[in-house]
Amino acid sequence: MPATSQNKEKFEDYEGFVDKFKPKKTTDDCYTPSVVYDAIAEWVSNEYKIDRQTFCRPFYPGGDYKQFDYSDKVVVDNPPFSILSEIARFYVESNVKFFLFAPTLVACRYGDFCTVLPVGIIVEYENGAKVSTSFITNLEPLEIRARTSPSLYKAVAEANKINTAKSKKQLPKYVYPLELVTTAAIYSYAKYGIEFVVPRSESVRVSALDAQRSSKKAVFGCGWLVSKRVLAEREKAEREKAEREKAERWKLSERELEIIADMSI
Repeated sequence: MPATSQNKEKFEDYEGFVDKFKPKKTTDDCYTPSVVYDAIAEWVSNEYKIDRQTFCRPFYPGGDYKQFDYSDKVVVDNPPFSILSEIARFYVESNVKFFLFAPTLVACRYGDFCTVLPVGIIVEYENGAKVSTSFITNLEPLEIRARTSPSLYKAVAEANKINTAKSKKQLPKYVYPLELVTTAAIYSYAKYGIEFVVPRSESVRVSALDAQRSSKKAVFGCGWLVSKRVLAEREKAEREKAEREKAERWKLSERELEIIADMSI
């Protein structure tokens, strides 16, 4: 049915009207930025001493990964996350070597039959989807359920930084002294039930620290320099926050402690 001018008026513009009917982004539609894929492929090649010429990417529109010819090949690819478990098990059972992207949130479950390499960097894919990304592989010794790799983390982080810089300007992240209070730094106090007050008479608003001015930097949004008394209150609030964050952690049961004890004998 043709769109009428009355319908269009319900949206800010015609593009907004059209966008309503566009397919939504899903993690199965992620297209890996070339700079990110190349960094990971290079890391895999160096780490496992594998020629990149043997790498293959069977996941493409219309492709059937089960019918792909894996002879003398190593899969280094970003598969559809909705069937990742099915894919990984197929590769393990078929003795196909692989190094696959995986959502960090659920990567742990694959440690039962392959190795998890947690990275946890939020990669912005070419369709705009942003996914905290880690990896699963059977290129590691079977004994290793999971391991961290600083060199892999660095490779992904640097490539992702280049990738995101192309699409938008990244806001810098600074660590400020406690004497400088920003709203971004203290909003979590409310979450943990901590009362904290910045009196007008004991605070001065600043847009930049003197140390930032020579670099033409600024306090994002602005902040307040506070008195020594307020500083002491903030230091107390930070200690309380740390304790309450610690208290929120799940504790092990007696049964789970026994499992750990049995493995430690």
